Amino acid sequence: MKNEKWLHYAIFSVAFVIVAAIILVIAFAGREKKEHITVGFVMTGGMEEEGWNSLHYRGIKSACDEIGVELLVRENVLENSGQCPKAIHELAKEQADIIILSSYGYAAEAEEIVKQYPEIAFYSESFENRGDNLDCYFARMYQARYLSGIVAGYATETDKIGYIAAMSNDEVNRGINAFTLGVQRVNPEATVFVTWTNAWDDAEAERQATAKLIDECGADVLTYHQNQPNVVDVAEERGIASIGYHLAPEGVSENFLTAVVSHWDITYRELILDCIKGKSDIVDFYWFGMERNAIGLTELSPLVPGEAASEIEKAADEIMTGADVFSGEIYDADGKLRCGKDESISDEALMTQMDWFVKGVKVYE
Repeated sequence: MKNEKWLHYAIFSVAFVIVAAIILVIAFAGREKKEHITVGFVMTGGMEEEGWNSLHYRGIKSACDEIGVELLVRENVLENSGQCPKAIHELAKEQADIIILSSYGYAAEAEEIVKQYPEIAFYSESFENRGDNLDCYFARMYQARYLSGIVAGYATETDKIGYIAAMSNDEVNRGINAFTLGVQRVNPEATVFVTWTNAWDDAEAERQATAKLIDECGADVLTYHQNQPNVVDVAEERGIASIGYHLAPEGVSENFLTAVVSHWDITYRELILDCIKGKSDIVDFYWFGMERNAIGLTELSPLVPGEAASEIEKAADEIMTGADVFSGEIYDADGKLRCGKDESISDEALMTQMDWFVKGVKVYE
């Protein structure tokens, strides 16, 4: 009788394992596996525009060419203009299987529209807006921002650093905070002055904001979160050190210290391949960093001292071995403890709750 009970138990256990395996296979199948897909890509600027848009276009084109899928592009689609929904409808009519919205503000416009196309996999750069067929992606730019902050912390002689940013949201604030933590690592006396332009692309506003931080705040190192390198242009004209975003512009002087860059082809390749394999439903978000060579710094200027280069290498090694930028004791600008000595801020909090600034940041209106 005892052996019979064990036999029943064994049969039940095997059956349970088989059923569980079947459930896992179904869960991991996601959307139906596709052998031939078309990718739709929506961007705020032009394919050849210097900065954010051209880098994204080159990344998605490289990924599509390598994988062998068709790419449909809608360029110069302004945020909050009604053009994004129109682009989505057009790409859906052209039977796009994936539609990638390559600017932060698109997701809020598209959040309801994507529900009309449940068979299409949508991806946006906003972690705040997600849905059954709307997932998110970005790069852990904050890791490279942190390293560039070390450069700035060594470079400043006035202990006043300028940061020209488009607008306050989780993505932008995260970069400002990481940059400032890098500055504070090597120069705790320095202050990062932040001013807003309220747009990703506004050359005149960016030039005025840059001049204001130089003339009124005494900033002698500048960086930015904008689509194009207008800040670098002003810095070069004024003989001020600068740190770029997206790329290192051609023809700059040694005052251009380095740039924070992302290799978008890596992210886009993984995203598309997952969709082809039918795995897109099991990935919550794509957020690659230094561990995947998805982000980094360009070559350092000869003006960056060897001591700074050594500290950057040390910090990069720490990140690569699992020490996140947002870990250890972190206080905000009001003196509130935001992260304990043996703690790390979670990805979810970094994505959707970065509505505060670290100690060392001063918003200058």
